[in-house]
Amino acid sequence: MGRVLIVAGEASSSLYAQRLIEFWKSDAQSSKRSYDLFGVGSPEMEALGFKRLGKSEEMAVVGLQEVIKHFPLIRRVYKALLAECDREKPDFALLLDYPDFNLRLAKDLKKRGIRVVYYISPQVWAWRTSRVNLIRKVVDEMLVVFPFEAPFFAKHGVASTFVGHPLLDELARRPDESAKQAKTHRERYGIAPDEIVLGLMPGSRESELKSHLEEQLAAAELLVSRYPKVRPVLLCAPTITRERLQMATSDFSMPLQIIKEEPLEMIQLSDILLVASGTATLMVGLMAKPMVIMYRMNAVTAWFAKKLVKHTRFFGMVNLILDREVVRELFQEEASAAGMATELEKLLPIESRQAKASELLELRLRLGERGATKRVAERLESYFASSSRPG
Repeated sequence: MGRVLIVAGEASSSLYAQRLIEFWKSDAQSSKRSYDLFGVGSPEMEALGFKRLGKSEEMAVVGLQEVIKHFPLIRRVYKALLAECDREKPDFALLLDYPDFNLRLAKDLKKRGIRVVYYISPQVWAWRTSRVNLIRKVVDEMLVVFPFEAPFFAKHGVASTFVGHPLLDELARRPDESAKQAKTHRERYGIAPDEIVLGLMPGSRESELKSHLEEQLAAAELLVSRYPKVRPVLLCAPTITRERLQMATSDFSMPLQIIKEEPLEMIQLSDILLVASGTATLMVGLMAKPMVIMYRMNAVTAWFAKKLVKHTRFFGMVNLILDREVVRELFQEEASAAGMATELEKLLPIESRQAKASELLELRLRLGERGATKRVAERLESYFASSSRPG
């Protein structure tokens, strides 16, 4: 029996954890091991037999005010995780992203003699670099997804293994869409051949919807007023319901479709996108779709963020990986409706879109080979090896 604590507190990390659980279940016969998995995750993880002590859709909060509002829930889940570990010690803990919660949890796990593996590193190479000192003390191994992360951690004396990015596996799961299939996909939503689909991706957290949605819609309205052939489509994140978006958009007179499909399918439908900074930007970039990256937050949180980000020129994941501004980034005041509409307007000519798509193709070359989930599972085998747990 392999007993593992998994904490995946956000939409993207819970997908990667889901894929690992699927791999373990498919490999269970050959490994002759059953699994007892518990922690924080998604409904999809729960459907695979994962015991949810915390729900990722409830815990994916960002910003000081949102954290304070959700603190009773977060504290309750935190205590439940430790209580479950005290009841029966897991072989190890696998923590994914979600650094403020997970790094504190790692400290308490180490006190209990529980080994900690961290998959999807906090962006300590970009901001709050001092946290690498804590990581060195409380994390046994980092499983990193960007090639530049391994040298960074080696420099700071932290054991790490580059496993590649799991998004490459997600792309591989999706068959290439033929021109005929793409046409049929668009026709299903009533999109004319000469319309330019503007995909709006305001984020996967409730706090991001409050900060981004209204401004993104206002930007789309401005663009549509100048270019009637622009077709705005609101792409619904896995953690957000259609009903929530319908309520939030009821005051807008602009024709707007709300679509909820697999994220990669929705991105494929779009010609250009306005995307809140996060993993979604990497999905869009890997699909070579032109975009504008934006982010807005509470003024106090933004002030702290500006003070803490000292080691990078960019905040968009695509630009960080390519080490140049391939995609326009707009933060806080710059991410106004007018500012976003102006930048999106530059992507409307077909020549501009083709040129941007060509630049984005470099992303796949930078992220290594497919098979990240399999490499993660192989690396974790050594953490099961010393377990004497029956089963």
